[in-house]
Amino acid sequence: MTAGREAGVQVSVVLPIYQNRATLEELHRRLSAALTAASFSYELVFVDDACPENSGEAIEVLAARDPRVRGLHLTRNVGQHRAAWLGLSTARGEWSIVMDADLQDPPEAIPALLAAAPSGVDAILAVRRGRYEGPVRLLSSRVFKFVRERLSGIPRDAGMFVALRRPLVQEILRHDVPRPFLTTMVGISGRRFITVPVERARRPQGRSAYSSAERLTTAVRELAFGLRYRHRARRRSAE
Repeated sequence: MTAGREAGVQVSVVLPIYQNRATLEELHRRLSAALTAASFSYELVFVDDACPENSGEAIEVLAARDPRVRGLHLTRNVGQHRAAWLGLSTARGEWSIVMDADLQDPPEAIPALLAAAPSGVDAILAVRRGRYEGPVRLLSSRVFKFVRERLSGIPRDAGMFVALRRPLVQEILRHDVPRPFLTTMVGISGRRFITVPVERARRPQGRSAYSSAERLTTAVRELAFGLRYRHRARRRSAE
C-alpha cells in the first residue's frame, strides 16, 4: 500500500454514530488493535449523527486519549448514508473504510479486506455471512437488497461495510445530495469492485435504528435515487 493523501494516513475508517454510544469504547479498542497489528497508519472518523445519547461527548473523550480519533458532530440527524458521505468528505487516507458502529461488522476483518485487493480494484465489499437478523427483519432486508441488486449489480448480501479507494471516494463526493446511497453508487459507478465474505455477529447491545417499515421506505427511496444516479452516470459517459 502506498502513502495516503495526507502524509502518514493509509486508512481512514468512517463510522456513522447513532444509538451506538454503548459500543464506542469496545469499537475503538478493537479497531485500534486490528489496524495497529496490521501496521497500517490510520485515522478513525466518528460521525455523530445528532445522536440523542450524547455520543459526541463519548467521541471527544476518545479523541482526547487518541490523536488518531477525529469527531465530526452534526447538528441534526441526516441518516446513515449522508453521515457516512460527510465523513468521507473529511477522510484523508488512500483507502476509506465505511462500516457500522454496532460491532456486527467485525473490525478485525479490515486487514483481510484490504489484503484481498488486486491492482485496479476501487472497492471491496464485505458480503455478510452468519445468522444475525430475525425473520421479520430478514424479509424486509431481502426486499431492500433485491431492489439494490437490480439497480446496481451490488450483491444482495453486501452491506454498509465497504473499502473505497481514493479515486472512487472523490467520484462519490461529486454527488452532494441529501440522501445518497453509497453502496448503490459503488455499483453504478462502473468501477471495478470485488467481494470478500465476512462473518457478521448479532448486535451485542441495543437494536437497529431502522424498523421494518422504515427499511421498506428506504428501499423505495434507493430505487428512485438509483434511477437518477444511473441516468447521470450514463449521461456523463456519453459526453
